[in-house]
Amino acid sequence: MGFVKVVKNKAYFKRYQVKYRRRREGKTDYYARKRLIIQNKNKYNTPKYRLVVRFTNKVIIAQVAYATIEGDKIVCDARSSELPRYGIKTGLTNYPASYAVGLLLARRLNQKYGLDETYTGVEEVDGEEYYVEKEGERGAFYCVLDTGLSRTSSGARIFGVLKGAVDGGLDIPHSSKRFPGYNTETQENDAAAHRSRILGEHISSYMQTLLDEDEDAYKRQFATYRKEGIMPDMIEGMYTKAHAAIRADPSPAPKKEKPEGYKPKSYKRPRMSIQQRKGRVAQQKAAFLALH
Repeated sequence: MGFVKVVKNKAYFKRYQVKYRRRREGKTDYYARKRLIIQNKNKYNTPKYRLVVRFTNKVIIAQVAYATIEGDKIVCDARSSELPRYGIKTGLTNYPASYAVGLLLARRLNQKYGLDETYTGVEEVDGEEYYVEKEGERGAFYCVLDTGLSRTSSGARIFGVLKGAVDGGLDIPHSSKRFPGYNTETQENDAAAHRSRILGEHISSYMQTLLDEDEDAYKRQFATYRKEGIMPDMIEGMYTKAHAAIRADPSPAPKKEKPEGYKPKSYKRPRMSIQQRKGRVAQQKAAFLALH
């Protein structure tokens, strides 16, 4: 038998160091995070803001955060679960909903810092490339996009949130190369195609196609739209009205006051008294003796 080198020997295991917990869980890309949060030393303790976008199966979460030694601090938060307040009752994880969440976050953040009247952004969706320019003494709120572990493929929903935030008046460095409608051959952005995607025209056309060709599939795939009474020709108007409603009042909904004596629901088994414990033991003894 030839020579076999032992790689994982005692010295290997003595020096072995586990990776960070969130790396072991597959939740954080620390290579990217380091470059997003490290601040120049000559800027001292100035926060470095990030537009953090995450997708779950049911909700789109957009937050503006900055890192500290104790952990990330959240400056502003917006979620697609808030969109029913503005008239978007269903389809809370698609591209139009992504744009609406980005717009809601931007308007809410600008309102918080008193920039909502100075930096109004794009009031009517046109899909054109837009960059915020400084007006007056105060500059626009600057942050960078944090995509996490999401694939940054062309036309991805994460860029819908980015576009909504930019149109809402935030200063975020970007280009139009990843937006829907960008042509890689001519290197031009088709604003009309991007506008149609933001206003859900691809959804309405697919709904109409299914309605004409396969009504059973339409009833199955768009059951929640039918339940809310949304027809294909109502999609664009629904999103346009929602954008106007978001601009009119981006503030978060007030929290519901809990009644006096409220106790949160607990799933733990209540603690037994000494009499209950003795009775339980007696029952177990009796059941055991009955079997034997």
